[in-house]
Amino acid sequence: MIEIKSSKDITRLRRLALSAQGLLQVQPFGSGKLGACNAINHLGYVQIDTISVVERAHHHVLHSRVPKFKAEMTNELMLNGDIFEYWSHAAAFLPMSDFRYSLPYKEAIKSGQTHWYKDPDTAYMAELLARVRSDGPLRSRDIETQTKKQAGWWDWKPAKKALEQLYMQGDLMVSSREGFQKTYDLTERVLPDYVNTSFPSLEEFAEHLLSQQLRCHGFVSLKGLTYLRRNTGLRKAMKVLLSARLDQGLLEQIQLLDGEIYVIEKGALESKLPRLPKRFKILSPFDNSLIQRERLKSIFGFQYQIECYVPEAKRQYGYFSLPLLYQDEFVGRMDCKAHRKDKHFEIKFLHFEDSFMDKVSKQKKGYEAEFVVSSFAEAIQAFSHIQKCDSASLTKMQPVHLHNDFVKALDMLNGNHEVCK
Repeated sequence: MIEIKSSKDITRLRRLALSAQGLLQVQPFGSGKLGACNAINHLGYVQIDTISVVERAHHHVLHSRVPKFKAEMTNELMLNGDIFEYWSHAAAFLPMSDFRYSLPYKEAIKSGQTHWYKDPDTAYMAELLARVRSDGPLRSRDIETQTKKQAGWWDWKPAKKALEQLYMQGDLMVSSREGFQKTYDLTERVLPDYVNTSFPSLEEFAEHLLSQQLRCHGFVSLKGLTYLRRNTGLRKAMKVLLSARLDQGLLEQIQLLDGEIYVIEKGALESKLPRLPKRFKILSPFDNSLIQRERLKSIFGFQYQIECYVPEAKRQYGYFSLPLLYQDEFVGRMDCKAHRKDKHFEIKFLHFEDSFMDKVSKQKKGYEAEFVVSSFAEAIQAFSHIQKCDSASLTKMQPVHLHNDFVKALDMLNGNHEVCK
């Protein structure tokens, strides 16, 4: 057991985690559509989310790692058969090469071991499936309503549920999507010929998850390896696999100051890592690097909660505050909104952690107040471009004494028209 005690060891561990996520390198996966495909393959999934106060999560995650990424590229990748849409711990884009690992969940739903919708209308589902088979791909909005009150074959809500049930149990796949309008088709017509469709054993599934998680996180906990997967057999298989890999000397254990234990590949702590960039990264609340909140707190000391699900009166930072990464630290959060009609990006509340501001006040190298302000303004400039906004403003921030400096930096960008149009 390796004990992680010194600040130097913690810094190295953080760099390892961020590097594995592709958040330190300038172009870790390449650029454009190929870079997006490589990123999804490396990360294992990119979560799909509907909240649109800023660029949606699935596009935001890719923008954070892939230069020249454009939102339409995910649908192009799906049409090309490079990725597919299904459930990970949430709705997600997944590598097509991982398709077989979606089969256990589909089978559990189809057999009734796991419920997606309670008491699905199997007769209705059979009619819809026959329609797709004979007439081709189908969208829920293609099914018209006979009357506003009558339920049944042409009622939109039962149709949507039936399509989703067929999709979740594996009879249908999403063949394309326009925004949040999905088109469904028969699985056999969507899957490329080369895809492995053999049902994985629990041991194969455990090996797949271990390899994937070590690749995209650098080091993992037992809980993290089966994050939100309620498969008791899979968890047991993972424990057996970890024990065997530790006995073989392929993995080793590390323990953090808070007592949390992780496993890491032998020698990975001594591997060469990218230099720490002195720049801000504005991340999605659903970013792969921080979706496991307990891991985030353990490794980075950053306690984060998305507050859109919290009653307004109880919110501390705002409806949809975005985590801010600087060098190897999560240093704050920013509640904001893209007013797309006005092409204006509004920062409602900007908050920096006390530990970060201590470094700024001490003027540590890379943490000088003037440099921090200009680096943040550059990040906002790039982020505004993603939102299709050509101006940005700041309403409120903590600490208050830097408010005017940040406002001036944003005003300068607005006045120079440097925020991308």
